[in-house]
Amino acid sequence: MTKVVSGQGANPAPLGLAGFGMTTILLNIHNAGFFELNTMILMMGTFFGGFAQIIAGILEFKKNNTFGMVAFIAYGSFWLTLVGIVVLGQNGFMVTDKFAMGWYLAIWGLFSLGMFFGTLKGPRIGQLVFGTLVILFALLAASDFLHSETLHTIAGFEGILCGGLALYEAIGLIVNEKHGKQVFPM
Repeated sequence: MTKVVSGQGANPAPLGLAGFGMTTILLNIHNAGFFELNTMILMMGTFFGGFAQIIAGILEFKKNNTFGMVAFIAYGSFWLTLVGIVVLGQNGFMVTDKFAMGWYLAIWGLFSLGMFFGTLKGPRIGQLVFGTLVILFALLAASDFLHSETLHTIAGFEGILCGGLALYEAIGLIVNEKHGKQVFPM
C-alpha cells in the first residue's frame, strides 16, 4: 500500500468540473427549449451535479484548496437545492413563484461574481467558466423577474456554453496530466 503524502494524490477538480459541466449542459438544453424538464436532468443534478461535486469539494479541502472546496461544495449544494425546489414544487409542497426563483438565481449570480474574482490569478479557462456562469445566472434571474421566455431560451444557449467550458476544463486537466504536457490549452 502506497502512503499518500499531504498535497499529493489525484486531482479532484476534473470530477467536480465534469459534474458541473455535464449537468449544466443537460439542464440548459432543456432551458433552450429542446426537451421538457425530466427525471434524467433531476437525477443528473442530484447525483453528478450534486453529490459528485460535494465529494470533489471535500477532496479539495484535503488538498488545502479553499477555492476548489468552496466552489464544488457550493455548486454541488446548488444542484441539490434546485432539484429539491423542483421536486417539492411539482408535488405541491410550497411552490416557488417566479419572483422568488428570480431572487434565488440572482443570489447565486452574486456569489458566482465573487468566485469569478477568485479566478483572475488562474488559467483563462476558469475565468471563462465563471464569467459565463455569472451571465447565465443573470439571464435566468432576469427571465424569471420579467417572465420572459425569450430570455430563458437565450440563457439556455448561454448555459450550454458555460457547461461546455467546464467540461472542456475537466477533460483538459485529465488529458494534460496523462500526457505530462499541455495538450488542451487552459
